[in-house]
Amino acid sequence: MASNAGEGSAKKLTLFALTAMVVGSMVGSGIFSLPSTFANATGPFGAIIAWIIAASGMYTLARVFQFLAERKPALDAGVYAYAKAGFGDYLGFLAVFGYWVGSCIGNVSYWVLIKATLGAFFPVFGDGNTVTAILVASVGIWLFHILILRGTQQAAFINQVVTIAKILPILAFIAILFVAFKLDLFRNNFFGGSGYEGVSLFDQVRATMLVTVFVFLGIEGASVYSRFAQKREHIGMATIMGFIGVTCLMVLVTLLPFGALERADIAGMRQPSMAAVLESVVGHWGAVFISVGLLVSVLGAYLAWSLICAEVLSAAARDADLPKLFAKENANKVPAAALWLSNIVVQLFVISTYWSRDAFTLMLSMTSVMTLIPFFLVALYGFLLVKRGETYQLRPEERQGDYIIATLAVIYTAFLLYAAGWKFTVLSGLLYAPGTLLYVWTRREQGKSLFKPFEWVIFGVAVALALIALHGLMTGYITI
Repeated sequence: MASNAGEGSAKKLTLFALTAMVVGSMVGSGIFSLPSTFANATGPFGAIIAWIIAASGMYTLARVFQFLAERKPALDAGVYAYAKAGFGDYLGFLAVFGYWVGSCIGNVSYWVLIKATLGAFFPVFGDGNTVTAILVASVGIWLFHILILRGTQQAAFINQVVTIAKILPILAFIAILFVAFKLDLFRNNFFGGSGYEGVSLFDQVRATMLVTVFVFLGIEGASVYSRFAQKREHIGMATIMGFIGVTCLMVLVTLLPFGALERADIAGMRQPSMAAVLESVVGHWGAVFISVGLLVSVLGAYLAWSLICAEVLSAAARDADLPKLFAKENANKVPAAALWLSNIVVQLFVISTYWSRDAFTLMLSMTSVMTLIPFFLVALYGFLLVKRGETYQLRPEERQGDYIIATLAVIYTAFLLYAAGWKFTVLSGLLYAPGTLLYVWTRREQGKSLFKPFEWVIFGVAVALALIALHGLMTGYITI
């Protein structure tokens, strides 16, 4: 009996492992693209405001995940489970589908940036979407697939090691930029510098919102893996610790280059712009150093997100919200069918990048938009939970603070949906409408009716968005 208990506990993730999952999920490709992405949109002043808004908003969302994990311990794979609990089966399905597809598209962005990084040294990879780049990425997809099939715990351990390794180049970048920092140059760049007088501060900040969503993705990583936690309270602790640490890194990576180079020069750099910035400061070895760090970072993030993709599908299937096929696990306790479907979708999107003019930006934006709707539903569910006083018979003194946090999280996620713009919201319909076939499969498998009246309306909106997107793509009104 003691032996069995020990084996069961060995399969649980520690607080450090959960925190590494959050950090590993958040520190991926996005942080290496921050210098030029922000320099294209704004100067240090706008960047500071953008990060205050983004960090404050994401902090409220992290706190919502934290108190929901504590007050609704039966809801595993939190992102979609909370949407279903609050708004019914179909919206719960759209939340899990959107989060899952967004995660798959995020994995595609990792492969694009890996190949774009190599393209700086080997032109055959171009900007990450040449035929050679697509072929090499395809090999990588299935090598990782084989690794993960060998076991979640093994992959989680590798993620811890990679998380530590990939933070070191980022810390080195920050240290070097601190030494190279020139206050006068930073002051000249502060409001954007020359050529930026006609852009309002609101538009500057709004232009950064999708990238801040992208780099904060993964904040929910501990919540997704809640069923593996040694202690339930570790989920919230890991979320907050990972969030604070990574936020500090991202703010420094964004602001310090403005003290070393002109804003316009940073804006014109190819991705990954962190490598280009360091090359300008210390020479070619800086680009090589950051590029190696990026490859480790992105491959580690890809591993973490591959785990999350499969786990989200599997959890939904275990709760009878997706076909039961995806709940099946292999001998290593890996949801094999869920992993297969996730990587097939990643493969198809990698192939589609061949026809994109700016594959990395497209995948970044689509990842953010597909994830925003589930995040909005989570925030709204947290708000309704507090408003109704549900679960607050225990520790009622926390209700007022949670109410403020949840209200701010709803406002923030609603603003992000507005800031995303109509183009990517419309394109999301191309995924949500056909994705509903999985919902139809699930309902028929269980012998349940398809939609409630209000759910037919939601489905109709998804179909309408898909038709508008198709028309826009065919006529050239929408470009990718």
